[in-house]
Amino acid sequence: MTAPGQLRTRLSGFLDHLRHERRLSGATLSNYQRDLEQFTAWLEEHGNPPAEQINQHQVRAWVASRHRHGIGGKSLQRQLSSLRTLFRYLLREGVVRHNPAEGVRAPKAKRPLPKALDTDQLSHILDITPQDSLETRDLAMMELFYASGLRLAELVSLDVHDIPADHDQLEVTGKGSKTRRVPLGRMARKAIDDWLKVRGNHADRDETALFVSARGRRIHPRSVQQRIARLAQRQHALQHLHPHMLRHSFASHMLESSGDLRAVQELLGHADISTTQVYTHLDFQHLAQVYDQAHPRARRKKGGGGD
Repeated sequence: MTAPGQLRTRLSGFLDHLRHERRLSGATLSNYQRDLEQFTAWLEEHGNPPAEQINQHQVRAWVASRHRHGIGGKSLQRQLSSLRTLFRYLLREGVVRHNPAEGVRAPKAKRPLPKALDTDQLSHILDITPQDSLETRDLAMMELFYASGLRLAELVSLDVHDIPADHDQLEVTGKGSKTRRVPLGRMARKAIDDWLKVRGNHADRDETALFVSARGRRIHPRSVQQRIARLAQRQHALQHLHPHMLRHSFASHMLESSGDLRAVQELLGHADISTTQVYTHLDFQHLAQVYDQAHPRARRKKGGGGD
């Protein structure tokens, strides 16, 4: 067993193991070294126990300390992974008898609220006259994202025969090969019909994809992102528009109008309703803003004086 206070002396051997046996990149090695030196420095300030006496309580205390200093969940997850890997190596070398980092979890990273445009912003962006057949395609893609709440991969995978001939529901295949029905919407249907009239000018004869590139084959997801951003810029959109923002806007506006979280979950194809619940926070933010502006006892007095 290692002598007391010598965990730091084991770091160079561990980094050599990563460098020569696991052949990790220089950048990855630097991350490991930085994470482990931070833990070692903290340990030296808190009793500096020998490696074999480091326990789960100390590892948790270190994580809590880092979290209090503003280190986010994702960074702490990576640092814990570095620590677990170090102690697995020390176990293999016979330096320690247990891995004190096993079972320790970092605080969950805060899920950023999705960005959504308001209805006026979206109406302005979608109220565009296409200048050519490819812009007709781009408008159809945007209308479909907003009308149906599709994921990017779901839109790209659509074939011409997926578009219903006589009703306004679209069947899509989402994550886990699960199918669901989503509304098509009047404006989306019109935009798709306009695209279908000119699609033959671009699509290869044997191509089944609904949306094709200028080369005639199924459009690439990256091209969808670029084309949508470009069309929005032409309308002087204040934010960078991307497919997920249209999906988020669909979900937010549906929830705001209906208040039916389960229905929105089904429309989005979320397996777990907790994923959909993030939109309740968006909705509450909107309601809170309306309250602050409208409620007579919430509005700030002008000028600071009495009535």
